[in-house]
Amino acid sequence: MNCAVTAGPTFEPLDTVRRLTNFSTGRLGTQLADYLVDQGHEVVLLRGSSSTFRTASKAARVIEFGTASDLERHLESLASTRMDAVFHAAAVNDFGFGKVWRRSSSGELHEISRGKFSTREAPLVAELLPVPKLINRLRGWFPDAWLVGWKYEVDGTRSTAVDRARTQFVESQTDACVVNGPAYGSGFGHLSKDSELLHLENSAALFECLERFMRR
Repeated sequence: MNCAVTAGPTFEPLDTVRRLTNFSTGRLGTQLADYLVDQGHEVVLLRGSSSTFRTASKAARVIEFGTASDLERHLESLASTRMDAVFHAAAVNDFGFGKVWRRSSSGELHEISRGKFSTREAPLVAELLPVPKLINRLRGWFPDAWLVGWKYEVDGTRSTAVDRARTQFVESQTDACVVNGPAYGSGFGHLSKDSELLHLENSAALFECLERFMRR
């Protein structure tokens, strides 16, 4: 089967030398891609250029991306290729930078634009704008693929994390969701439209579960 796996972080630039990113390493997505190759599947791995997990992948193709727009462009370019499954494990930034203002000693804000913001102008106030959710576009690009999203939740409980995963089905038209993070607790949860929550102790069990559901 033809599979695409996204892995690692995106970043959004503040200026020409600074960026906003996250702590994703790219390890889980890269290891999932390698597992799928070992099971005989053809895999394209899209991995963030800022990933700290840089082990060479067994994937037939490895495409690097930087910003969410980069990842969007690469995913859209794969739409002309038949994909049987897409595993969207990349940690796409929720926010990018908008306008930046310098705050005067009297508290007034003055919008500024620089190639590199100087600390001499501090304090600065930066606007954070939501980045469009790529997962909401996957069904349009890959109408017949088995789509798997991720929900990494920090706040709340396992129950609230699972509820947010269920919401993803409706909003993104995905077929399954992997739930993890501090809110979920140790291990992973696998949730699909066709089954109740499956708790998986480690990544090896997760990969086996994902591949089994993909083959259905």
